[in-house]
Amino acid sequence: MILEGKVWIFGENINTDLILPGKYMRVTDREELGRHAMEGQDPNFSQKISKGDILIARRYFGCGSSREQAPIALKYAGIAAVVAESYARIFYRNALNIGLPVLEVENTGRISKEGDRIRINVETGEIKNLETGEHFRGKPIPEFMLEIIREGGLINKIKKQVAKK
Repeated sequence: MILEGKVWIFGENINTDLILPGKYMRVTDREELGRHAMEGQDPNFSQKISKGDILIARRYFGCGSSREQAPIALKYAGIAAVVAESYARIFYRNALNIGLPVLEVENTGRISKEGDRIRINVETGEIKNLETGEHFRGKPIPEFMLEIIREGGLINKIKKQVAKK
């Protein structure tokens, strides 16, 4: 699975309130949630991005509450993947459960500047900055989680397994 997109840079300790402010927790429409992605950090973020863009952050991305809506908002805003040095564990698992690739890479500040285009091989964790030609390697996502991503999320994977029976 190869992803390619424009990079948006965020810092460290980006909590779920910054990813999706609490006032949207009652919203059930995923497309509507996407229109408010990263609104706590940048109120115009969802209007600036394009489908397939990639978010790069520093340490502890997705900290704070365990709200499942935060990764849903990113996915439905059009974010193809998130690359960070580390994640809150519940955010990491929630993202994978909905089929949003999240890669862990040391020292993300060296990968790209905002606006660069990068290519990610989700299966190997390899990242290439298409502007500079530099290569980086992230921690590979475990195979059982890659299967969830390939199926578009855990629910889709389970539905497919049930349909086979």
